[in-house]
Amino acid sequence: MRIGELAERAGVSTRTLRYYESRGLLPARRAVNGYRVYGDDDLRLVEQIRTLQDFGFGLEETRPFVECLQAGHPAGDSCPASLAVYRKKLSELDALIGELTTVRDQVTAELVRAEAELPEGPVPLCELGQAQLRMRQLSADE
Repeated sequence: MRIGELAERAGVSTRTLRYYESRGLLPARRAVNGYRVYGDDDLRLVEQIRTLQDFGFGLEETRPFVECLQAGHPAGDSCPASLAVYRKKLSELDALIGELTTVRDQVTAELVRAEAELPEGPVPLCELGQAQLRMRQLSADE
């Protein structure tokens, strides 16, 4: 298949395919007429790259998966290098989850503190709310 067909079947642009080619992730085979030609294996490579990127992997992180497929393995994650990338990504995600949990706890504590300090009865308007109320009253008086 030519580049346009591969792009359509993979759901990417031809520019993306050329970029993958320039990064060495997609082989650059040419027909006699100079057109790029691709096979079903190339479609699998692009699908693997796109799936990993959808999961949050950087383009360079997809390389071990692509190389695994190019080596003839049935899946891109059948090789030790691919598994190492999975482990690294999980470690990064765990760290991010920890950071987000800490921030969430801090925001919760601030909310609890702020709610506890609210006076009983009607809540006074903030300065912006008071200014908006005055503007509405002036407009209504006119």
